[in-house]
Amino acid sequence: METTQAQGRRAEIECWLTDMDGVLVHENRAIPGAAELLQHWRDEEIPYLVLTNNSIFTARDLSARLSASGIDVPEDRIWTSALATAAFLKQQKPGGSAFVLGEAGILTALHDAGYVMTETDPDFVVVGETRHYSFDAITKAIRLIIGGARFISTNPDATGPSPEGPLPATGSINALITNATGKKPYIVGKPNPMMFRSALNKIGAHSHNTGMIGDRMDTDIIAGMEAGLHTVLVMTGIADQAEIERFPFRPDEVLGSVAELL
Repeated sequence: METTQAQGRRAEIECWLTDMDGVLVHENRAIPGAAELLQHWRDEEIPYLVLTNNSIFTARDLSARLSASGIDVPEDRIWTSALATAAFLKQQKPGGSAFVLGEAGILTALHDAGYVMTETDPDFVVVGETRHYSFDAITKAIRLIIGGARFISTNPDATGPSPEGPLPATGSINALITNATGKKPYIVGKPNPMMFRSALNKIGAHSHNTGMIGDRMDTDIIAGMEAGLHTVLVMTGIADQAEIERFPFRPDEVLGSVAELL
């Protein structure tokens, strides 16, 4: 399924970025080979980050959740769309203010970036993932954006998974606010290569010798490709062969699972 050329490029990879859901864990269970791959990276002192578009949880929360699944990832090895959004806003306007629709992940990240949360004339309205959307808060966000606040969102995912079936996610709320305001958000998370660039900065890596492992063509692989990374698609999550064929681009490698990287 892979070319010698792709394997040759992989031999030059010195740093790794990897998606979390569908690559390391599936419905809170470790995917075989994931814990061993992370241990190998630690043993070899290979810089890596685990990326997720999920902006509900802090890196500490996610580290604890992964640990419960049998996967050891310290919180400083986790890069969420909330952390990437906070890093972006700190760069855009240091010490700014925001009205936030979201939970601990984005609120903590913005606080740590020196931001003030306010409902009065904020610089930005930030929409993150939450399970508790309130009509009043959405109304407030719409009015603040119409009033001149800049519209930012952590990620574009329209739905998220749950044991009972799909849930409306950040992208659905983005669409609702866009319809009401006529303004589209600037989205920091995948597939924006900005998320990967900020991750590379965090570990001092360069795109030409960094690989990206993901399970989605429409976020992980396209963003990895656009950021200039060596892309590896694994078949333990969303993608299957039919999904690969839908897109006009290809990952550098297609593997059954992360176990094949060992």
